[in-house]
Amino acid sequence: MTVKNITPASLAGVMPPLPTPFDAQGEVALGKLRENLDSLNRFGLTGFVILGSNGEYVYLEESEKLAAIAAARESIPSDKLLVAGTGTESTRATIRLTRAAAENGADVAIVITPGYYKNAMTGEAMVAHFTALAEASTIPIVLYNMPAYAGIDMSVDTILKLAAHPNIIGLKESSGNLVKIGELVQGVAVRKLDFAILAGSASFLLPTLAVGGMGGVAALANIAPQQCLDIYNYFRSGHLEEAQQVQLQVLAANAAVTTRFGVAGLKYAMDKLGMYGGAVRPPLLPLNAAAASEIDGTIESMK
Repeated sequence: MTVKNITPASLAGVMPPLPTPFDAQGEVALGKLRENLDSLNRFGLTGFVILGSNGEYVYLEESEKLAAIAAARESIPSDKLLVAGTGTESTRATIRLTRAAAENGADVAIVITPGYYKNAMTGEAMVAHFTALAEASTIPIVLYNMPAYAGIDMSVDTILKLAAHPNIIGLKESSGNLVKIGELVQGVAVRKLDFAILAGSASFLLPTLAVGGMGGVAALANIAPQQCLDIYNYFRSGHLEEAQQVQLQVLAANAAVTTRFGVAGLKYAMDKLGMYGGAVRPPLLPLNAAAASEIDGTIESMK
């Protein structure tokens, strides 16, 4: 396996967090995962996140996770990143899975905060957990702050302490707190750290770029990759009005396939657009008819 020189700058741009496709028997459909990646490879995406929240990673067995990473590696060109979600509730298991992900082709690990024992997950605990992981990992680590799911919201101080570690190269910030994102950008600059801050949703991609973020990991990029790239590229080229126009245009669609209807909504939208979404894994439920009709309308409005 070729070792890439991956730096925080390598994360700049847009990456979709791919859903994990399941077949009619509920097994991971690796062939469909490859097909979806082949479709998205036509766009100028920086890379792909496998086994994130949209990948239903909490419902996958470890063997399924590693098979998905290996299958994705086969379809992701060498010039694009394969970022694999490897977070678990224990430091020991997270280290083991991260090392295994690297052996199966992952370039970077994106790691969510452990959160079952919420009251004990202090800043000190987070620093100890992620530092131990960074020391043991053979690939760079991106922190994943997702308080809506994990129930933990890492503080600016905790994140900046971790950003000083040479093997922790970035953060996916999914809280949507733009003041916090700005404080992180400022803290990184003041401390002269090399660290990438990424928006965790297309809904605040442009604001994140405007305060100094490097890009985003956006579910919407699965079904509207060019629009997400347009926001990024317009901003980088100084075409701010155009970037603002596209940002406003995608808000409704982004809400439909993220906070409102979740993974089931995203998978349904992918099916409607000619990709493979398929079913969600229980206990998640499929969309009802009203939600499906609303997504149909949202997709039509984007054309």
